[in-house]
Amino acid sequence: MKKYGKDFPYENFADMWKAENWDPAAWAKLFKEAGAGYVIPVTKHHDGLCLWPSQYTDYHTGKKGPGRDIVGELGEAVRQADMKYGLYYSGILDWRYTYDSITDLFDLQNPMNITNAYADYAFNQAMELIEKYKPSVLWNDIGWPRKGLEDLPTLFAHYYNTVKEGVVNDRWSDVWCDFTTKEYQHGEMTLNKKWELCRGLGLSFAYNQEEDETHYIEPRKLVTLLIESVSHNGNFLINVGPKADGTIPEEQRVRLEYLGAWMKRNGEAIYGTRPYERQQERLAKGITVFFTRKEKDLYLLFDDCPAGETNIVVPGLGAVADHTQTISQVKGTFSRQGDDLQINLSGVPEKAPACVVCAKGVL
Repeated sequence: MKKYGKDFPYENFADMWKAENWDPAAWAKLFKEAGAGYVIPVTKHHDGLCLWPSQYTDYHTGKKGPGRDIVGELGEAVRQADMKYGLYYSGILDWRYTYDSITDLFDLQNPMNITNAYADYAFNQAMELIEKYKPSVLWNDIGWPRKGLEDLPTLFAHYYNTVKEGVVNDRWSDVWCDFTTKEYQHGEMTLNKKWELCRGLGLSFAYNQEEDETHYIEPRKLVTLLIESVSHNGNFLINVGPKADGTIPEEQRVRLEYLGAWMKRNGEAIYGTRPYERQQERLAKGITVFFTRKEKDLYLLFDDCPAGETNIVVPGLGAVADHTQTISQVKGTFSRQGDDLQINLSGVPEKAPACVVCAKGVL
């Protein structure tokens, strides 16, 4: 209010936003190097600004701000980089259609934009996104307008008929989902249904200039979240919050690059794997081991290993000792100690991300 005045409409910010340094190909290159298999941008968040030239509103970036089809340009770059392309849409919340404050969970799930007109608006835009961009993932947020719930079977049928590989998340007011979602600490890890963890690199989903290193996740803990998710049947969707000029903040970039460097060396323990019968166990010396499997190979991912040389005992896996080798850039020797697997790792760097070993052909 001090800077813009009390009568300054929120929509005017859209005209001030130019994204003058945005390079979708550079974004796609960074995401690919980080190890991403798919990218899901926000098409419309709760403020209602559409990042594609929607025929159902003039409040979009084709006519406002950057004057570009951000959704379309990024999709082209992502697919050229050989990644899947999904789309996020805020279905139930649009602050241009309701001015009531949200004070609790009930208000969040039952906003006052309850007209048939708004339900039709959300339905038409979702259909438009499907037709125009054919997203591999249709990722709605929070829920769907109450008066449009009966339209969702039609929406999903059209989506699956249009995108044969398509999947939808679980934020459609409990009507249907292909996978469930977990956000930061909220939600569940399930072995019987695919799920996805979504969180920011900091505490905000958007760029927050007040955040510093104390608010961002430690790079090696980013690796931990990835392997924890995968070992428990989940995916990991990392939110990146760009600056207004279209560039990705350095604090976020270095974390993506760190994760990508680890994935380049250890990705075989992640890509195409499934959960093992044991997912996660706490060992001596504060070490946590996670398990993944791929066909007949078993992967053990050791987190929080002490620097230098350390001995690790994994109960019940002594029989795999002769088939085990290191994947990470550390040295290892393996032996059987009764029913247990004894591992000696050496050359572990200070504050190293998870160290990975593979037992080949043991399953």
